[in-house]
Amino acid sequence: MSSNVETETPPVALTVAGFDPSGGAGVVADVKTFTAFGCFATAAVTSLTFQNTTGVFGAAHQGADAVRAQVLAVAEDFRVAGAKTGVLPTREVVSEVARLFRETNLPAPVVDPVVRSTAGQDLMDEGALVALKRELLPLARVVTPNLSEAERLTGLRVRDERGMLEAARAMREMGARAVLVKGGHLDAGAALDLLDDEGRVRVFSAERVASDATHGTGCTLSAAIAACLARGMTLEESVGAAKRFVTDAIRRAPRLGRGRGPVNHAVAARLRKRRAV
Repeated sequence: MSSNVETETPPVALTVAGFDPSGGAGVVADVKTFTAFGCFATAAVTSLTFQNTTGVFGAAHQGADAVRAQVLAVAEDFRVAGAKTGVLPTREVVSEVARLFRETNLPAPVVDPVVRSTAGQDLMDEGALVALKRELLPLARVVTPNLSEAERLTGLRVRDERGMLEAARAMREMGARAVLVKGGHLDAGAALDLLDDEGRVRVFSAERVASDATHGTGCTLSAAIAACLARGMTLEESVGAAKRFVTDAIRRAPRLGRGRGPVNHAVAARLRKRRAV
């Protein structure tokens, strides 16, 4: 028996990132975030990591051919409206991913330059970092480093809002169209994120939530931005909605695990347009 109920076709979002078996970060977090924003989630796995809330214990990286085959399987079947990248562990994988974004109809990605885990383990080798700066940053719609990643990418000291602005400008000089420097690791005060979009600078501010449930926050934020872009929002609107989502997800964290716990990806996405303070 057929149904007469019409359903809206959701925008398709793609994540190209690592797999976290504990579900707090990587493609699992991205898929949950895409779904929260009403997108149809697709994923290509770049690295099988062995991690949980207490740390990263190893990884089995995928080869460039395997990553390419996964991405093409999605790109050749769906019209992808939003995309993001996460862990790209080797030079070969970075170069292949950049080639895919150049040669297919995939949209300009949100690039989350995951250099190191929250617990301090390196997730990208030096050759991959060089390739990311040279090949992928110029293709990005926005790059979303935290403070330590911004320092690693630019060689600058990034410890305050002025440093965030200088780092964003340095990454734009590398070819990035837009840079969002995340200030969640600033020592005190509100949680500040600084967006430099082709020279237009805006600071997003939110109340700092006192919590150790921060596993996967960077993945979640970048996935939320990609989902909002897939829904046709501007970059500024997307960053605002993503920041609200992450703040709510931390505030309502499920208190799981023995280390830095995951956020709550089941919170409602608030898509209304609202200027941050």
